[in-house]
Amino acid sequence: MKIGVPKEVFEGENRVAMTPESAKMLQKLGYDCVIETKAGAAAGFSDAVYKEAGVEVVKTAAALWKAADIIAKVRQPNDTELKRLSADKTLISFFNPGGNEDGMEKAKKSGANVIAMEMVPRISRAQKMDALSSMANIAGYRAVIEAGNNFGRFFTGQVTAAGKVPPAKVLVVGAGVAGLAAIGTSTSLGAITYAFDVRPEVAEQVESMGAEFVYLDFEEEQQDGAATGGYAAVSSPEFREAQLAKFRELAPEVDIVITTALIPNREAPKLWLKDMIDAMKPGSVIVDLAAEKGGNAEGTVMDEKVVTENGVTIIGYTDFPSRMAAQSSSLYANNIRHMMTDLTPEKDGVVNHDMEDDVIRGATVTHQGEITFPPPPPKVQAIAAKPKEVVPELTPEEKRAAEVAAFKAQTKQQVTLLAVGGGLMLLAGLFTPASFMQHFIVFVLAVFVGFQVIWNVSHSLHTPLMAVTNAISSIIILGALMQIGSGSFLVILLAAASVFMAGINIFGGFLVTRRMLAMFQKS
Repeated sequence: MKIGVPKEVFEGENRVAMTPESAKMLQKLGYDCVIETKAGAAAGFSDAVYKEAGVEVVKTAAALWKAADIIAKVRQPNDTELKRLSADKTLISFFNPGGNEDGMEKAKKSGANVIAMEMVPRISRAQKMDALSSMANIAGYRAVIEAGNNFGRFFTGQVTAAGKVPPAKVLVVGAGVAGLAAIGTSTSLGAITYAFDVRPEVAEQVESMGAEFVYLDFEEEQQDGAATGGYAAVSSPEFREAQLAKFRELAPEVDIVITTALIPNREAPKLWLKDMIDAMKPGSVIVDLAAEKGGNAEGTVMDEKVVTENGVTIIGYTDFPSRMAAQSSSLYANNIRHMMTDLTPEKDGVVNHDMEDDVIRGATVTHQGEITFPPPPPKVQAIAAKPKEVVPELTPEEKRAAEVAAFKAQTKQQVTLLAVGGGLMLLAGLFTPASFMQHFIVFVLAVFVGFQVIWNVSHSLHTPLMAVTNAISSIIILGALMQIGSGSFLVILLAAASVFMAGINIFGGFLVTRRMLAMFQKS
C-alpha cells in the first residue's frame, strides 16, 4: 500500500505531514511513500531530499490522490479534496469533526475511513500520537517569542551603567501543554512569570518550572480530569467571578498576558475583559492562543494584531506552528508515523483498522460508510493528576494542642536517649582507663551533635550539602591526627581508620560535587 502526502492548499500553511526521516520509518512498516512536488519546500524539505529517502515525487495533487491508498494531511480537507476520497482510501489529518458536519457527510458518502488527529484520546499509550499536544507545545513557545517581538523591553532584569532595568512580568492563563511551554520559555528568558489554571493539581508543575501559581481564595469541587479527557472542566459562575476579580487585580502589574484556555468543541471563554485591558500599562502585550475559537481576550481579532487606544497590543495569530514549519512538520510527521504503527501491527504494509482499539476508535470519525463521531469514552482513564487529599484546617486551639503534644513526645525521646547514653558511659567508665574515657566522651559528643545536625536537614538538600560534609570531614581528620600521638594502641587504630574513611569522603565527595556542577554547565 502507498502513503501519499499532498501539498497543503490552505493559504499560509507551511507544514507538511511527512518528512524524509518519517518516510524511512514508514517504509520499514512495509509502505511505499509518495509526495506531491514541493509539498515540503516551505518547511525546508526539497524534492531531492525526499527522493534520497526513497519517496516517489509526483507532479500534481490529482495524481497523488489517485496513487495513494492512505493520504496524510495537516489541515482539514477542502471540498475538492473530499471529492477525491473513495471507499478504498484512508484519510489521516486534522478534520474538526465538531464543526464540520458537511465534511463528515461527504466522507461518509465516499465510504472512506477518516482519522482526525485532534481526536486522539488523552491516554498514556496515545501520547506519541497526540498531535494537538505537539502543536500546542510549539504554539506556547512561539507565543512568548511573538510577545517579545512586540514588547519594547527586556524580559530579564538587568543592572547596567546606564541604569537598572526591571524584569518583565508575564501571566500565563491556562497551564495545559501550550501554557507550560509558554511558562518554560518565559522563565528561561528571565521574566517574573505567573500562571493560573482552574485545576489546582497543576500548581506543582507550574512551580517546578520556576513560575508562581496564582491561587484563588475560592473553594469549588473540581471535576476529575479523567472524566473530561484530561482537559479542564467548565467552571461555575461563582468561580468565574472570583477568577475575573483576581485578573483585575493582576492587570495593572503584568506586562505580558498569554491566554491558552480552551475546552474541546466549545467556544473559548472570555477571561481577559476590556476593563482589564484598559488597566494594563501602555506597551503591554496580550497573545491570545484561543483566537481560532473566538479568543480569551475581548478585542482579539483572528489572525490579526490589534493595538488598543491605551497602547496594548493584542495578537490573535492562529498559525504559530506554521511559523516554525520545520519543527512542527517533524513533530507532526512523527505523530502520523506512530499512528501508522498502531494501524499496522504486523508491519506488513497493510492497514488493520481495529475499531476495538481505544486510540484508533477514538480518532476515527467515519468508518466504512458510517459516521462514528463522537466516540465512546476510552476504556482507560485519561491522563490526569491525582487530586490532593483535602485535609481539614485545624483551629488555633487544635494547632496549639498538636504542637504541645509533639514537643512532649520529642522531649521524652531525647530524655530517654540521654539516660541510655549516660548509663552506657557510666558502665564504660567503670571498666576502662581514664585516658580512654576522655577521648571516648569527645567521640560520643561528636556523634550526637553530628546526628542532630544532619538528621534535621531535608533529604533534598543532602547532595547540595556535599561540600559542607567535606569540610566537616576535614575537621575529623585534624582531630584524628591529634589523637594518633596519644600512645594508646586502640586510640591510634581508631584515629588511623578515621583519617582513611574521612579521606575517602573528602576526595569522593568533591569528585561527585564536581560532576554534579558539570551537569549545569553550558556545553
